[in-house]
Amino acid sequence: PRCACYRVLMAEAEDRDLLERWRSGDAGAGNLLARRYFGMLARFFHNKVSSRDDAVELVSETLMICAQNREKIKSTSVRSYIFAIACNQLRAYYRKQRKRARERDDFAEFCAADVGPSQATLLSRKREQQLLVQALRRIPVDFQIVLELKLFEGLTGAQIAELLGIPAGTVRSRLRLGKARLVTAIEGASPTSSLYKSTVSNLEDWASALRVQLG
Repeated sequence: PRCACYRVLMAEAEDRDLLERWRSGDAGAGNLLARRYFGMLARFFHNKVSSRDDAVELVSETLMICAQNREKIKSTSVRSYIFAIACNQLRAYYRKQRKRARERDDFAEFCAADVGPSQATLLSRKREQQLLVQALRRIPVDFQIVLELKLFEGLTGAQIAELLGIPAGTVRSRLRLGKARLVTAIEGASPTSSLYKSTVSNLEDWASALRVQLG
């Protein structure tokens, strides 16, 4: 939609302006830029780690690395750069938690649930929200990431592809396969068929409510 494209262009222009001002010595611009992405980073980490403290630390580390390397950030892809740092920090976290020597296939084969229960579940007030949170953690992180970017952040397939630096076709495939795995995980964790149906038939609504709580 034209309005959505306009909002994206405006956000990118604001990012570029803040980045250039920050590089010129305006610390306030740097703080504003960090605030723009704090919520997105908090939601990204919160349902993939074991505790709120871990999530807070990863957000802080991501923003600190971005600050240290602000001269390397391309003004045309501020969001992509920040998100790439976040993904790298998450990989490092998983390697540390599981003492894994390899990282190449972590996100393709590794599930967030493998590091233990998430504190995000405690924020979920509805059983459907709890099921959604639990199920997202039980599918490979590659799928979890694209689904959460769509459900929680409202990004389109093209925007997700740009953000992750992968082909749009790969995003479409992960969204399709990821949703199928998510529905299966919800069905396996649901104690009743009515709860299962209520959850999968309103995924966007439950995700929208969770976004507010995880923000």
